[in-house]
Amino acid sequence: MHPVITASVPLLEPPGWATAQRQLFELLDHAWRQFAHDFTGPDGRLNYRDRLSTRDGVDDFYEVFFNWPQLYLLGGADDLLSASEQHWEGVTRQLTELGMLKDEYERGYDWFHQGESLLLLYFLCMAAPERWKQRALRFADLYVDPGHGNYDPERRIVRRPHNGSDPDRQGLFDGDAYPWLPQEAQMYGFPLEWTLPADSGQPALDRDPRLGEEMRRRMASGDTVVNLAAAGLVLNALILSGDRRYRDWIIEYVGAWRERAGANGGVIPDNVAPDGTVGGLLDGRWYGGHYGWSWPHGWYSVGHAAIVAALAGAAATGDDSFLDLVRPALDEIIAQGKVMAFTEADSSLQSKWTVQLGDDVHTPTLHVPFRYADRGWFDYNPMLMAVPTALWHHTASAEDRARLERLRAASGYDWRTVRPFRSKEEAGHEEPWFAFLSGDDPSYPERILAAAQAQVRHRLARMERYRGREVPEADIHLWQQSNPVVTEALVQLTWGGPQVVYNGGLQQARLRYYDAAARRPGLPPSVAALVSSIEPEATVVELVNLDPHAPRSVIVQAGAFAEHTIRSVRHTVCEDPSWIGDLYDYGHREPAVTSVSRQVDESWLQVELTRSSRIRLTLRLDLHTQPPSYRSPFDPRASEGPS
Repeated sequence: MHPVITASVPLLEPPGWATAQRQLFELLDHAWRQFAHDFTGPDGRLNYRDRLSTRDGVDDFYEVFFNWPQLYLLGGADDLLSASEQHWEGVTRQLTELGMLKDEYERGYDWFHQGESLLLLYFLCMAAPERWKQRALRFADLYVDPGHGNYDPERRIVRRPHNGSDPDRQGLFDGDAYPWLPQEAQMYGFPLEWTLPADSGQPALDRDPRLGEEMRRRMASGDTVVNLAAAGLVLNALILSGDRRYRDWIIEYVGAWRERAGANGGVIPDNVAPDGTVGGLLDGRWYGGHYGWSWPHGWYSVGHAAIVAALAGAAATGDDSFLDLVRPALDEIIAQGKVMAFTEADSSLQSKWTVQLGDDVHTPTLHVPFRYADRGWFDYNPMLMAVPTALWHHTASAEDRARLERLRAASGYDWRTVRPFRSKEEAGHEEPWFAFLSGDDPSYPERILAAAQAQVRHRLARMERYRGREVPEADIHLWQQSNPVVTEALVQLTWGGPQVVYNGGLQQARLRYYDAAARRPGLPPSVAALVSSIEPEATVVELVNLDPHAPRSVIVQAGAFAEHTIRSVRHTVCEDPSWIGDLYDYGHREPAVTSVSRQVDESWLQVELTRSSRIRLTLRLDLHTQPPSYRSPFDPRASEGPS
């Protein structure tokens, strides 16, 4: 039995954030059902027109549903989990018929996209670990077991940039050249730009050697930095099984990249030749690999893969020095920063930032370079906050918080601004969330919940426009653009965590919840939660039961994977019923609220919420005291306490 406390503070005036949060849950429940009706078939597959696919990756199919089981874990409808599982199964059958999967896994593609497609699997494992365990271990073994042909343990490299379940799928493309479109060439330039003489002119796309023989020779084999995202798949297997060989692989593979970064002045390189040498296929360049520093996205792909691997190393071993895989490169691009308006920058991500910045595209602010080539640093953008936020959330260190404070001080726009946009990553509001956690913006919860509602309603309107349409190849992103499930606000406010790192990360959270009566993850019906501080010595959460009739029972878990320990809790109490007044009083008095403390020394704490009640918990957490696991508070061993 876990420690139990009872909420005794009466709920008289429900806070706006609490009612808005429950309204968002209700709206999302309608929205996902409508999407499934409009865009999927009876077996869960997507309404896709093409039967002989020319697509080279499966990410656009799985990404559509990536946050559906995440919504279930937050407290979404009971049947949302089975619906999410049905969509994974249906899409998997669909992609197998299209020849894009072998044994239910990507035949061969880069990990920038594989990481995106696997988020759905990771959240399904989190929600129903026993049902998904064997499949997830089988997928991880594609990399951990050298017999599958992906991993070279002698040189500690993944053997090729495009990898997966089919060892016969070699290279980066079918046919004579990489399938590069004119608009992509305009946005990102060309890989291997240095292989053509400066005065050679620009060959036609279909005959450009940089997209054909040169790309095949210099980029189609050996390791590339985005393969580090495979550490997320292996960490998921470690959490599911506890098998030491998954831990050993993470130490070995991520450790090899740490050594390469150390030999490069701390900045992680992006390529390793088949013989194990950095730059071996690129005339000694530490940059220029597939989805690396030069092309197409630079830090956007490099940084996300590196933080996925660094967090995996830290979680697997308890050694936070793995995070130094990321910090030197992050600090280097910040050091190279320049203050300018976005309209003056050479950004290759125009469509992303024009929406995210809004009117502030004209405001001078810090821009950092995302890419590096022979000409030096280029492709300046505002800082993507996923990586520095993930670092600080994991460590809670003064160093990682100070970096965020410096970035805020260098920003020309107000970090408290909440804009109603929704990026592909279902993220991007880290700045106002940080301002809220810093105590600078108490109105943030209601404003981010309003922005989330706006996005759901916008996507419902988009769905109505395209209802019943079978999506052709040219419109492959329509599903993502229409997916009405938005979870960033709920993740921040209820779990006290940033949205998952989109290119293959596992969830971070200070707290999660279970419905004790229903024995399932997520907040119970009518219950709202607000985490207003995530400092380990004072992680503060308020729980509210809006139901005027029924009590609710909530189990609070420390960490996304029960990896933290609640040492003690101080909570509000109201033991004096005189606030109700006498029979002939026309009003009520203010309840007299005090607080009491108690020891916990567990990963779980049960809170009994009487009808129309609220409670404020100030938790003292010890971070990363236990190996992350998918155990729940209902497991018999869960009551044993931390080891």
